[in-house]
Amino acid sequence: MNIREFHENDLKEMIDIWNEIVEEGNAFPQENILNLESGKDFFSSQTYTGVAILNERVVGLYILHPNNVGRCSHIANASYAVSSEMRGKHIGKNLVLDSIEVARDKGFLILQYNAVVETNHAARHLYEKLGFKQLGVIPKGFRAKNNNFENICSYYIEL
Repeated sequence: MNIREFHENDLKEMIDIWNEIVEEGNAFPQENILNLESGKDFFSSQTYTGVAILNERVVGLYILHPNNVGRCSHIANASYAVSSEMRGKHIGKNLVLDSIEVARDKGFLILQYNAVVETNHAARHLYEKLGFKQLGVIPKGFRAKNNNFENICSYYIEL
């Protein structure tokens, strides 16, 4: 597997993976799916968008951008998406590790996740295993697709 910055010809596969997560409705805050035009705009607007390539296919991706502006712009935020058929193969771990290196290279000092759904045990386990520290829990901070409210956890790691 190779992780690299996305190319325009990756967009169709990237959008399919991103939309899969959005439609599952249990991890990303977005409710609207991307099309080719909105996807290109969205992924191009990030500080960095990385893709995991396996057998010449996009199997996962991440976006990296400042978590805030001005005096807090040294803190990065990232989101990750792995194709459902490729989950459990350490692609997410490799995406997180790559994002840490890219965030450092881009001059960020901290990588923070604002809203990890508490029931997303795989992601939480991975982040903790990689050294992220949990900041706390926000009760009912995420409205799932079934309209139930779930707790979210914030994590960070110093780069």
